[in-house]
Amino acid sequence: MTEMNDAVAVGRPVAETKKRGGARKPSNGKGRRNLEIFILSAPAIILFCCFVILPIILGAYYGFYQWKGFGTPAENGKFVGLQNYIVALKDPNFQQAILHTFEIVIGSLVIQGPLAILFALLLNQKFKGRGLIRTLIFVPYVVSEVIVGTGWSLLLQKKGAVNQILESLGMHGVDWLANPKVAIWTLLLLISWKYIGFAVILMLAGMQSIPEELYEAAKVDGAGFWQIQKSITLPLLAPTLRIWVFLSMIGSLQLFDLVYIIWGQYVSTTAGVSTMATYMVREGRGAGNYGYGSAVALIIFVISLIVALTYQHFVLNRDLDGALTEKKASKKRKKRQTAEDEALAVAMEGVK
Repeated sequence: MTEMNDAVAVGRPVAETKKRGGARKPSNGKGRRNLEIFILSAPAIILFCCFVILPIILGAYYGFYQWKGFGTPAENGKFVGLQNYIVALKDPNFQQAILHTFEIVIGSLVIQGPLAILFALLLNQKFKGRGLIRTLIFVPYVVSEVIVGTGWSLLLQKKGAVNQILESLGMHGVDWLANPKVAIWTLLLLISWKYIGFAVILMLAGMQSIPEELYEAAKVDGAGFWQIQKSITLPLLAPTLRIWVFLSMIGSLQLFDLVYIIWGQYVSTTAGVSTMATYMVREGRGAGNYGYGSAVALIIFVISLIVALTYQHFVLNRDLDGALTEKKASKKRKKRQTAEDEALAVAMEGVK
């Protein structure tokens, strides 16, 4: 009897171990989670393919034809291969448009960046009328480009209100729109006036996300206002500033509406403010050669993509790498904790 009991006692753990070993492991829900991600992202992916990827492919295809826009390029156009792309890259007018566009990119950053930070520092303080000033700065950003362009084109004419005010003060009027030496600065000032509201709101949001305890500790240590901004605000505002620079560059590379409304597609060339987008419309739709316009559009896309990828690689990845590194470390800690919990559970079962 004792031998039988010993056999049973010895056999029970073995049987239980086999039972546990043969038991089905619970699913971790990975497949279900991947399915949910696919279902939720499918509409966005479909829309992206229809309205971004497909137009790029069609634009590249149209760029191989001399085509007036009627019917299909294969039926009513003439296949010219890479001729449209080569002609565009060799055209001095397009080269000037590229130069003007990058002047606008750099000028917008230089003018808007410091002003946006100063306005945000001002609006981050508590004083009467802060809400009104914030609204006045942001209003031009939400106003339609058509309204802004039409209004300023009337104000800046030779006999417009701006020159009349200058003449009433005993000063000479300025040819704001036709003089190539003045027109580019006029455009930069108008762009800054129109879009600085977005930059200010973005900087202000970044400043308000900085913990107040850091400012209090700096004041206790005897730091002055500008020293605090230099040592705390600007370094912690850097990620927001980098994102704004990226958005500003992409927007400036695609600038079209203000130039087209104020100067038109032909005057913009003589005034020295033509952009890649206005050149595309003038030589594509204006000249009736939609194949050439499609080739220029693809070149603009490639230039914008190169700028975006270069900026992301050398600048934005500083923020992304930190976030991804922290995410990977968190995953490793979670996996290690899960493995330890499972090992502890198995050990407890063995004890039982």
